[in-house]
Amino acid sequence: MDVGDPVVKLENVRKQYGSFIAVHQADFSIGRGEFFAMLGPSGCGKTTTLKMIAGFEQPTAGHVFLEGEDVSHTPPHKRNVNTVFQQYALFPHMSVFDNVAFGPRSKKLPEAEVKTRVAEMLDVVRLGEFAQRRPAQLSGGQQQRVALARALVNYPSALLLDEPLAALDLKLREAMQIELKRIQREVGITFVFVTHDQGEALTMSDRIAVMSEGRVEQVGAPVDIYARPETLFVAGFIGSANLLPGTIVSSDGGGTRVLLLDGTEVVVAAGNSASSAALSQGNQVTVMLRPEQVVLGGEGAMKVFVTGCKREGAFCGRNSVHALARLCSVHVGRVARNCWFHFYQRRFHRGSAVVIAASSSYPSHQRTT
Repeated sequence: MDVGDPVVKLENVRKQYGSFIAVHQADFSIGRGEFFAMLGPSGCGKTTTLKMIAGFEQPTAGHVFLEGEDVSHTPPHKRNVNTVFQQYALFPHMSVFDNVAFGPRSKKLPEAEVKTRVAEMLDVVRLGEFAQRRPAQLSGGQQQRVALARALVNYPSALLLDEPLAALDLKLREAMQIELKRIQREVGITFVFVTHDQGEALTMSDRIAVMSEGRVEQVGAPVDIYARPETLFVAGFIGSANLLPGTIVSSDGGGTRVLLLDGTEVVVAAGNSASSAALSQGNQVTVMLRPEQVVLGGEGAMKVFVTGCKREGAFCGRNSVHALARLCSVHVGRVARNCWFHFYQRRFHRGSAVVIAASSSYPSHQRTT
């Protein structure tokens, strides 16, 4: 997938170790000023792809472009990119200021310019008052921001981040997600972020490349990845999803009728289904229901989908009651977000007969700056 002003472009990139193919035909572009995430489970090839962009690995086939120049066989120190790893590798004997100044000084910049650049970057990461401290005197989140400042101070074309939040606790990780996005917007540099955490990718990214077993399954905006997955892997990997296999009965402007395995027939609204070529009568398909699309109701429920039997329920807060229901022979997991009222006011219990209502719509998505 191409973008208008690509900073990074991968063209049919393959990485092979002996007979093992770590990355299959990666082909996508990353735009200027974009926060781009590569998301997938361990071993999917996302870090290998990042290393090929950085120059630590060379592609077996295909080309890596940086600012329009083919850098496929250019060594890392000659590429205008910097990398932040899980281990920040700060110099323990240097102050925060000297850690950040290491890059400009290695480029033999005048000391006055070094001081100006470092002071500006420490202000961006909000560590100006800690300039004379040593890394051991900082918290984990502060050390990470020092590593970011050091990587950004030379103004690279792209900053590559290999799971930099993995070592932080949950609360700090969530806070740093917001900080990373703020810093990226302030400096305007392309960020390429590798993670296995769906929440991180969905929260911070402008676009996401979802990878599995070395293949790029889908590239798109978070809302498109979540609401309109192009493959079964993406549907199951991103968020929680109820996947119901079935067979197409008919398809027209009003929607696609699908016969589920238990004999239940459902209608998927037009605009929420795959390409028309895949919607021929008799084709095997999978219907996806996200938890927030499903509510539990009694006899008066609207948009009745099927009647089932509630097997398990758990209260996880006002907005996150999750249940496991059985639809005849089909299991549906994690249904009924925002249905705390039904469980605790209408007193549904294990074994209660319920009506499952489904909505095919998603709220519109607007990116704010």
